[in-house]
Amino acid sequence: MSLVPVTILTGFLGSGKTTLLNRILKEQHGHRIAVIENEFGEAGIDNELLVQDRDEQIVEMNNGCICCTVRGDLVRILGELHAKKQAGQLNFDRVIIETTGLADPAPVAQTFFVDEDIGQQYLLDAIVTMVDAKHAPEQLDEHHEAQEQVGFADRIFITKTDVVQPNDVAQLRQRLVKMNPRAKIGEAKHGVAAIDDLLDIRGFNLNAILEIEPDFLTDVDHEHDDDVTSFVFRESRPLDLERLEDFLGAIVQVYGTKLMRYKGVLNIKGIDKRVVFQGVHMLMGSDAGAAWKPGEKRESKMVFIGRDMPKDVLLDGLAQCVAGGARPKQVPER
Repeated sequence: MSLVPVTILTGFLGSGKTTLLNRILKEQHGHRIAVIENEFGEAGIDNELLVQDRDEQIVEMNNGCICCTVRGDLVRILGELHAKKQAGQLNFDRVIIETTGLADPAPVAQTFFVDEDIGQQYLLDAIVTMVDAKHAPEQLDEHHEAQEQVGFADRIFITKTDVVQPNDVAQLRQRLVKMNPRAKIGEAKHGVAAIDDLLDIRGFNLNAILEIEPDFLTDVDHEHDDDVTSFVFRESRPLDLERLEDFLGAIVQVYGTKLMRYKGVLNIKGIDKRVVFQGVHMLMGSDAGAAWKPGEKRESKMVFIGRDMPKDVLLDGLAQCVAGGARPKQVPER
């Protein structure tokens, strides 16, 4: 019982991982949680979206996927967290690792079995996978990572059931059961799920995984499709909300299928709070975030992940959404 339980929170781009994690951090459940955030790209957004007004320890890992290029960083960070806990510098009783939406969970899980020190310090409690009811059918058809996330799950939560028909949810559930009959499947609406279904469930069974993937403990190679890329837009001047909504609305209509995930924290003229903006393909929305602190640098930062994205069109158009500047040009059609 001295081992620290670890939950791997996974799911494809835009499936609702950060929303669920925020719900966990907000609830008064008595757990002291250390969070390890991983994002695909040079800059992180999720770390700014997470609740940070309590005692949680949040560590961010950027510029790579936790299951390949920064896996060594994961081992290092877990080791540092353990050392600080032993020294009394940090106080946590569990760890949640939120992977990038492009992560294959297998190499992450491997870490707790192939690294001797980590195996003596931590216990892999479960892999929890979020599945987007709107986009999962296409994602499961096209992306190996989405299939692996479902296949390795100990718990599956279907999200965004309110934007699809009940029959679509039923068909998706049947497909998920066929892919992974051992995982308990539930729904998470707007990030709401029972804590008892997420933590201390002792769901990870190495023997069951070895039946699915006999090379689990020895196969450490993992590569992503080269055509999936990311880039960041930054702007310190305030943005005009109406211009931004018009421009992004036009972009989504033309290029939505190429935009796998886009999200950001925005500095909007006339609004004293951050505006949190998120989207997946054709679906996008915004909400009020935390207030800007006195003297804090206000900066808009947006991350785009996708295939064959119109980077120049996006950067030029977003730059013209600065309040008081020239209005954005019409979005060119493909």
